[in-house]
Amino acid sequence: MTPEELVALALEVSEEGMGAGELPVGAVVVLGDEVVGRAHTQERTQGRRLVHADLLAMEQADRQLGWQRRTRPLTLAITLEPCLMCLGAAMALGVTEICYGLEAPDDGAAGIASVWRPARQTMSFSHLPALAGGYRRPECLDQFRRYVATAPHESYRRYAESMAALPDHGTPGHAAS
Repeated sequence: MTPEELVALALEVSEEGMGAGELPVGAVVVLGDEVVGRAHTQERTQGRRLVHADLLAMEQADRQLGWQRRTRPLTLAITLEPCLMCLGAAMALGVTEICYGLEAPDDGAAGIASVWRPARQTMSFSHLPALAGGYRRPECLDQFRRYVATAPHESYRRYAESMAALPDHGTPGHAAS
């Protein structure tokens, strides 16, 4: 599947989350062409902070895959640039590629790739996945703009407004630097 197709799947999951009053963030984890994890953010539903869409989708994939040796690439597709916590989880899981829709200027971690220099490059968890964003960006941005009108809580609305205020332009598929 192409990054565009993968982010389209994440957008579908995000719509499900919006229906439950969650921020419009959805994620899928794919092994080759097989979806092995999918989730939307569940901060409101669970009343917790560490239930990001990408983290939940990766936990689901981890439960399914366990420690089995992988011969196909493991890809994370998400509607919003991953935060540092989720990027670290992706590294621990062995994700080889992350494709996302909308940049997250306040808490996105894609820029870490330009400064990450682990002491021991031989450790499997010290390898950053390839990161590229801007896939289906207008649709991801539109979800935040639609969410603003229905946000169930002031803090969610403020975050959604900050994302909805991002400019309409973006470069699809740009690699994170």
